[in-house]
Amino acid sequence: MLRRHWVFAAVLVAGVVLRVGAVLGFRGTLWFNDSYDFLAIANDPFPHPLRPSGYGLFLWVLKPFHSVALVTALHHVAIVGVAVVGYRMLVRDFDVRRGWAALAVVPLLLDSFQIELEHLLLSDTLFTVLVFGAMLVVAKPGATGWRRAAMVGLLLGLAVVTRTVGAPLFLIVVLYLVVRRTRWPVYLALSLAFFLPVGTYATWYQQEHGRFAMSGTDGVFLWGRTAAFADCEAFTPPPDIARLCPHGKKGERLASSHQIWHEDSPLGWTNGEAFDEQTNRDAQRFALWAIRNQPGDYLQVVAYDFFVRTFSWNRNQYPTIGTEARYHFPTKPTARKPELPVLGAGDRRSVVDEYVHGPAPLHIVEPYAEYMRTYQERVRVPGTVLGIVLLVGAAGIVWRRARARTALFWVSAVTLLAVPPVTVDFDYRYILPAMPFACFAAAMAWGRRVPGDPVSKKKAADERQPEPARA
Repeated sequence: MLRRHWVFAAVLVAGVVLRVGAVLGFRGTLWFNDSYDFLAIANDPFPHPLRPSGYGLFLWVLKPFHSVALVTALHHVAIVGVAVVGYRMLVRDFDVRRGWAALAVVPLLLDSFQIELEHLLLSDTLFTVLVFGAMLVVAKPGATGWRRAAMVGLLLGLAVVTRTVGAPLFLIVVLYLVVRRTRWPVYLALSLAFFLPVGTYATWYQQEHGRFAMSGTDGVFLWGRTAAFADCEAFTPPPDIARLCPHGKKGERLASSHQIWHEDSPLGWTNGEAFDEQTNRDAQRFALWAIRNQPGDYLQVVAYDFFVRTFSWNRNQYPTIGTEARYHFPTKPTARKPELPVLGAGDRRSVVDEYVHGPAPLHIVEPYAEYMRTYQERVRVPGTVLGIVLLVGAAGIVWRRARARTALFWVSAVTLLAVPPVTVDFDYRYILPAMPFACFAAAMAWGRRVPGDPVSKKKAADERQPEPARA
């Protein structure tokens, strides 16, 4: 088996070694502002008004171990597991040549920013595992029965409870099943399994906050998107929402998402407090007003984030210097401001103490940490490469007449990349969940064995041939 799959074996070993280096070099976890909200949910579960609580509930399941290091270790193990399963399915189920299949999982296993993201206490790793696992299940060859459809729906529903950006993937799966001419019980099983976690969570949220929704910030985030271009001098907003006009001149303003959380934001954001329902409604009205009056500016902002920021070769310090710095392995522990209040709990120190029964400091251990920092400086998948991979996949769909499952992965990648710029803002960590979808689409479009080729038939037979017994 090692002889047949030596390229993948080498990539896999390298990916495991790198993750061991991250665990040894950065003992504990890397912290992000959202991390403390997730820990607050884990300590005493509640539907968070700013973001879905799915990842917090995942942490709640792990709370008896009182270890954030365990959480990051599980992140690493989960991504390695997805890469192994994905490679196996490419070779055995999707009939992709071994070299192409190994190349498809390289970004997932070796991209330095992917490894660093797994070491952050954030929902992105869990989200990636859920949505990518769902697409692998639905794309597996053979008739899609109601049991498989139910599994796909459940995984996607859990993904939406983790990050709402996954909601459009449900519609993509439905369209895929329509193309495959699937029978109606499959759609029923898919829908019931999908809406079970989503509807249950929305009901829970309604009981706590009086609104059937996943969060109370959909209008707030859309306001942030339009705050990049809304011009209250050229267009006069309704008097009751004029207070939400963004500060500063157009073209000189802060990043869209940062304007929401800035201390001088018109939304009146305060650490440890939620946006009230009236503010969210007014923010949504303002955003829709701005889009109606300036549709060209809205499209320009979205297009710039999608085409320029996403597919640029170099990374910029966007949306803020501090935010982008969190995506790099640090040289020293980042100041966590433990006294800042946390919504639904006490302060940052108290939520950490309750979860881990202690302060949970980050220990940076050399020389492992230096190895990882050096690796991150030199090895990554630039946005331009991701763009080329997407073009390769699109070309395969058109000229190679690739199967519907290839389009399933390609459209999923584009959707995951497009939804944040359309609804919120661009962020570099939003790119990484889309990466494996794009790579798998390209591999499935161009790397499949040619049907009827005698050499390919022999290789396929060798794949299924068991190893001979040895004395």
